[in-house]
Amino acid sequence: MVTGGGTGGHTYPALTAVREMQTVMQNHGASVDVLWVGTTTGLESRVAPAEGIPFETVPTGKLRRSSNPLKMINAENVRDMGRVPKGVLEARAIARRFRADVILSTGGYVAVPVGFAARATKTPLVIHEQTVRLGLANRVLARSATAVALSSENSLSLLPDSVAASAVVTGNPVRPTVFTGDAAKAVPALGMTGYDPGLATVYITGGAQGSEQINGMIRENLPWLLSVANVIHQCGPNWVEKSRQAAAGLPPELHARYWVDGFVGPELPDVLALASVVVSRSGAGTISELTALGKPSLLVPLASSAGNEQEHNALHLQQAGAAVALTGEQVNAPALRAALEPVLSDPQRRETMATAARAMGKPDAASRLVEVLLNVALDGLK
Repeated sequence: MVTGGGTGGHTYPALTAVREMQTVMQNHGASVDVLWVGTTTGLESRVAPAEGIPFETVPTGKLRRSSNPLKMINAENVRDMGRVPKGVLEARAIARRFRADVILSTGGYVAVPVGFAARATKTPLVIHEQTVRLGLANRVLARSATAVALSSENSLSLLPDSVAASAVVTGNPVRPTVFTGDAAKAVPALGMTGYDPGLATVYITGGAQGSEQINGMIRENLPWLLSVANVIHQCGPNWVEKSRQAAAGLPPELHARYWVDGFVGPELPDVLALASVVVSRSGAGTISELTALGKPSLLVPLASSAGNEQEHNALHLQQAGAAVALTGEQVNAPALRAALEPVLSDPQRRETMATAARAMGKPDAASRLVEVLLNVALDGLK
């Protein structure tokens, strides 16, 4: 049984683990029955059925956190927390019916009722944490988990001794397609007629919806940036025209090496293979892909991320020499140029950053996590 979702950061590692498990079992002449338990509104409710994975839902609640504990006592939190007991009862019924050999939880609010159901039905539970610090759901479940899988060695020191003893650093599963990129295919696929092979290539992304914060800093720096680099800019569907207008008055030779659109499609692995530097947010999935591929990056954390996890992720890479992080008052156009300029002008620095990123990456994370799941499941059958 698999649980976890709400966002891509929880959903896609679970999906990658399921696919890897299916591959491993098939290679051994066996099969695996999978049931994904999620919410009706989370990303997993669309991803699991689209991938042909049986899916059931349970109610759960979202805790809206605040630095002021008194502000957490509000009608929305009280209402949502009231859903959790009902979710636990429904999850327990599903667990008893499905009789899983092991439950994998990748976090998100739905993980809490399913994790409690695992305890009630004495089903082995493996939790996987994508970020450096454990998310709220995984902190709640960690003490009762059979095994804890972590993405980073730095997380070990943050765990209680009783939990650290069962923890394994697997890394964060990365979509297999990420590793299939061919840099030579990216330019013709995007139709970049003015691409200059003598310049570095910057890939800019704010996620599927784009980031106007990042887009704005890029627009202000566009004349300079295009004078020193090719630019591939995934700006989000709402910002395409604004970004194109910013480039419209530029000299033709600069405009010709700027590609901008709302979304990068199946050519994304090729774009990542081509990129010399990536400018992006610093969610767990992004960090895992950048390190697995060994890509230097300039990271602009999403300030509103839960538990400020994106800033922790960005600073973690910066401390390792794999990235430059822009945080707090540094998030402005002049600071972005000051951070990018030395990276783009120095190929040796980019190579040093790439080496540091690769040292942090775990491209075999999915197979490591599946090994943990199989070991736990087999121990439970003894």
